[in-house]
Amino acid sequence: MTAPPPPPTHADLRAALDAQPRVRLAHLPTPVVAWDNLAAHLNGPRILCKRDDLTGLATGGNKTRKLEFLVADALARHCDALITAGGPQSNHCRQTAAAAAIHRLDAHLVLGSDPVAPADARGNLFIDHLLGATCHFVDRAQRNARMQSLAEELAAAGKTPCVIPIGGSNTIGTLGYIAAMVELADQLAAKQLTVDRIVFATSSGGTQAGLTLGAKLTGFTGNITAISIDNEPAADGSFPFRDEVRDIANACAALLGSDTRLADDDLHINHGYLGGGYGVVGPPEVEAAKLLATLEGTLVGPVYTARSLAGLIDLVRSGTIAKDETVLFWHTGDDAALHAYREHFVDTPEPADAQ
Repeated sequence: MTAPPPPPTHADLRAALDAQPRVRLAHLPTPVVAWDNLAAHLNGPRILCKRDDLTGLATGGNKTRKLEFLVADALARHCDALITAGGPQSNHCRQTAAAAAIHRLDAHLVLGSDPVAPADARGNLFIDHLLGATCHFVDRAQRNARMQSLAEELAAAGKTPCVIPIGGSNTIGTLGYIAAMVELADQLAAKQLTVDRIVFATSSGGTQAGLTLGAKLTGFTGNITAISIDNEPAADGSFPFRDEVRDIANACAALLGSDTRLADDDLHINHGYLGGGYGVVGPPEVEAAKLLATLEGTLVGPVYTARSLAGLIDLVRSGTIAKDETVLFWHTGDDAALHAYREHFVDTPEPADAQ
């Protein structure tokens, strides 16, 4: 039997990444910090955090890494408008609108879950308007169809639009998190740290595809634990979301010229913390956000990072994550949405002058 090819060296991987079109939007590298107070409170393992909430693009977040490659691709194709979609509090849409502003592109955001615009634009939606984006409100199930019809309308009007999928999760966007794993490998080596497990939120799949493939390409041997925010196995036991993540990762590996491929058992997705569903904030998310704020002075947003942090906290309390592990929580950055969920975190009404 022929032995599998050895993984590429970091130099090879850097060269393959450097060959891809890229614009610089993020403040990199983002820091790796210790959350010693949270670890002590949980009487658990050492907890580190990769602060991708500090990427810097209109309050930051993980999508900025993807947009460095996605916007470069759009510019290479001479596009003059970006179209993407998400929920009304989409962090991806906010960052896409900011990237469009920097590069003087029109930004069109298709926002579901309701075809009627909210009466009160808060959080990310307020920032979308401030950034000059045009917002189109549709039912959640119609977002992809509306992006395509909007692209046709803009093309008919003489524009050259680029449709970016929800979350920036495609082959090109995934490059951002392979580059992030190279960045993390450098930081861990410089600090002489070994990480046993990386925990993060997964929803549209591109971040998970990049981190998992990037782990293989950089030789990271720890566990990559994705906390599902809104995806679960189908009734027949199949897991379409896992298949989608695998396929995105493998297409990205091919783009980089790598023979490495992910199999189903490479993808560890924990769907035990879905709570009331996407965007429904419950006691675990509230506890996680309040704990981190009061112990570490760090904010997590209610939809993604609070849910994944709540998962990490429960995995520590249950003993699934052992005390002798070193865990890295990858903060994907969504705290701008906190302002839209204020009622879940405070017991007093807003002041009259804040209405």
